[in-house]
Amino acid sequence: MRILKSGLLYFGLVFGAGFVFGIIRTLWLVPRFGARNAELMEMPLMLAVIFFSARWLGRHRLLPPAAAARLGVGLVALGFLLAAELGVVLRLRGLSITEYIATRDPVAGTAYLVSLAVFALAPLLFARR
Repeated sequence: MRILKSGLLYFGLVFGAGFVFGIIRTLWLVPRFGARNAELMEMPLMLAVIFFSARWLGRHRLLPPAAAARLGVGLVALGFLLAAELGVVLRLRGLSITEYIATRDPVAGTAYLVSLAVFALAPLLFARR
């Protein structure tokens, strides 16, 4: 149960920041710099949020001590993130998963996939005990 609660909290921290950054990206950055550049400009900020969220969870002893359990927290959070993103994106844009993947920019999409891996691994890698 601790893994689920910690994963949900970690997801909430990162998703909340991503939601705010997404609004800024969509309204102000995309019109000025284009979608690819806007997503790539947002990426370092999201990676910082991921890093500091994982560290915060570890510092406040909200992560289980075992490495496998901390990895479980990251995977649970990743599951919530993918479900939320796909649910929101697919509904708002009226796309299928296949169409959504096909519309992703190859450069920004690859960076996004790498950031998802970092997100899943961050509780294991960055949370100091």
